[in-house]
Amino acid sequence: MPKSEQAVEKDGRIARGERMKLGILKTTMTMVKEGNLIPSAQQIAARAGVAIRSVFRHFDDMENLHVAFDQMLQEAIEKEYPRGSQLFEPEAPLSERINRLIEFRIFIWEFTENIVLSAHAQFWNSKALRKNYARHQSNLRRELDEWLPELKGFDRTARESANAIVSFEMWNRLRRHQGLGKKQAAKVVTSMLNSVFDG
Repeated sequence: MPKSEQAVEKDGRIARGERMKLGILKTTMTMVKEGNLIPSAQQIAARAGVAIRSVFRHFDDMENLHVAFDQMLQEAIEKEYPRGSQLFEPEAPLSERINRLIEFRIFIWEFTENIVLSAHAQFWNSKALRKNYARHQSNLRRELDEWLPELKGFDRTARESANAIVSFEMWNRLRRHQGLGKKQAAKVVTSMLNSVFDG
């Protein structure tokens, strides 16, 4: 076979491999969003229509799949909500920045609900998920300080209160455990965060 044909064949195999890898990741995300918080490699393979060995050929183990999944999730968030970064206006009034921050966080909380719950359910068995989650928490805390720099002048109790108020865990409690609709839950979060500054 001529070298040019070999190169084309190789490129074709690589492209097919990348499509299969992406298909496995998208299948995993679909399953988690549907409520299967801990899909097994066998379940993922069956749903994606591939052999289980294909899953591990592309990801070696479930930890590598978790890392790739996290990267795909960040890309999906940016694609679904591209104006997120544009909401931030440091010169805007405090009340407006609070409203915009909560608007953005609500999108994140709703979009990633089962994905976050899936991570929580697997912390005990996944170093990759614990590491990813810790990194995201650090990023969210830094984001909060950027949006609301006034917090830097407050004591630790106020800063930690603000961080807890705008956390996924608070939102999940209001929505799922207290049964509030999105609009009412948003009012509660906004009221609590404003109270930190009013105090």
